[in-house]
Order: sequence, then C-alpha cells, then structure tokens
Amino acid sequence: QVQLIESGGGLVQAGDSLRLSCVASGRTETVTATGWLRQAPGKEREFVALIRWNGRTSDYANSVKGRFTITRDNAKNSIYLQMNNLTAEDTAVYYCAGYKVYPYSNYHAAADYWGQGTQVTVSS
Repeated sequence: QVQLIESGGGLVQAGDSLRLSCVASGRTETVTATGWLRQAPGKEREFVALIRWNGRTSDYANSVKGRFTITRDNAKNSIYLQMNNLTAEDTAVYYCAGYKVYPYSNYHAAADYWGQGTQVTVSS
C-alpha cells in the first residue's frame, strides 16, 4: 500500500499563487506516476496534472497549462503543484493520486492510491 498526504491548500485571492505538496510513503516502488486531480462543489473530479516517477514526462489539463507546474523530488518522495495566477474557477479540493501504470486517460478511474485532499479557495 501507498499513503499519500497532501498539504499547502488555503484561501487566497485571485491572481495569487499557492504550492501544494504531496508526500508518499509505503510501497512507493509500485508507483510509476503521481498526479493531481481536483473536485469543485457539485462537479466531478477532474484531472489537473501528472508526472512520471522519474520526472521525465508530465501532462496538464488545458485549463491549467501555463499557470500550474508539477514537479517531484525523489529524495523526499514528494510531488508539488505550483499554482500561479489563480482564479475563482480553481477553487476545489485538490487530491494527490498515485498510479501503478502511467495513465493516458480516465485519470480518476485509473488511480490506485489517493490522498485525503486539501482545500484551495480562491476569492475573486
């Protein structure tokens, strides 16, 4: 099993930045990719960003390209999501997800491990 713990959420104003962190523990050798998904009230959980465990490949939702950056630190078993120029539409609970197999679609259904989520609220 793999445990994922997110942190870094909070309340910010539109245009501000936040950095989310996700620390993995347990059998991390089974994880080939880690990503971020988010869920706004009344909406389905949606893909945000993904990165391979070796950091060589990353992918982003169109809605966050150019504003969000996903990175990882293998030494710390951690991934990060730098979020810049936040808007009210970015308000959601952000979840860290771990994948045994790198997904190319269906990011929600394909996740093998989940964190508990961290709330990001952007006031306009």
